[in-house]
Amino acid sequence: MQGITVNVVKTGEVRADNDGERWEKCIFTLDLVGFSKYASSSMPSSIKGKVVKLVRWCCFDWHYKIGVRKTLTDEETKAVLDGVPTSTVYW
Repeated sequence: MQGITVNVVKTGEVRADNDGERWEKCIFTLDLVGFSKYASSSMPSSIKGKVVKLVRWCCFDWHYKIGVRKTLTDEETKAVLDGVPTSTVYW
């Protein structure tokens, strides 16, 4: 499942990886638009256009772009389809 990023909020929670890169926890607001072109099914009309929040760790400037597609993991997609929020996707 994919959505278009309409907003990014930096939470201020920061961690460093083994290479010393500084990663910040961010919450993306996505407008769901459909499945990837490789999916064999289509998105239910009741979910298309739904706004969800997606939690990701960001480090590089291109991670924060607005108007780009973000892909949900299989588990996040299932959560949205089932209507069950998780720690990384909610509404």
